[in-house]
Amino acid sequence: MDRRRHSFGVIRLLFLLVVVAWLAPPASTSPRAQNTASDLAGNPVDPLRSAGGKIVVLVFVRTDCPVSNRYAPTIQKLSLEHAGKALFWLVYPGKSESAEAIRKHQREYGYKIPALRDPRHVLVKEGQVEITPEVAVFDTGRRLVYHGRIDNLYEDIGRARSAATTHELEDAIAAALSGKSLTVDAAHGVGCYISDLE
Repeated sequence: MDRRRHSFGVIRLLFLLVVVAWLAPPASTSPRAQNTASDLAGNPVDPLRSAGGKIVVLVFVRTDCPVSNRYAPTIQKLSLEHAGKALFWLVYPGKSESAEAIRKHQREYGYKIPALRDPRHVLVKEGQVEITPEVAVFDTGRRLVYHGRIDNLYEDIGRARSAATTHELEDAIAAALSGKSLTVDAAHGVGCYISDLE
């Protein structure tokens, strides 16, 4: 009789553990894991939640994209001009780009902007971007107000104007700061496709 009671108790315990495990969400699909990228130390970061009342500008770049690299001075200049009101992040969507390769890239191009790795493309999807370099601008309410090119310097790969004649990122920042809507909230960029990193 004791043996039967013991067996029944073990079975109940195992059943309970199975039910608890089945009801618990897997660690990789927790809300925190789904909505974050990571900093170069591997810590999860949600740039929209850490904005502190500023607008957020996500700048998607790759270490190996020449168009992306040519925009480094423009990106750095805009981030300095809007430092008090806009929080800029460099987002590296490449799955194989290591933290050390990203740090080296930042040093080579003089970046002072914090960097995030987005190998699961959480921010790529949230920002609706396809190309590097492209940007996603979020207002203080975390609403996407613009996504696309920085300006129209590039007409096509290998074909650049002597100077940009439109400045979509600057316009988007100004609109987000003033609470106004843009007439154009998306503009396709020229550069390196993020889908090539799959």
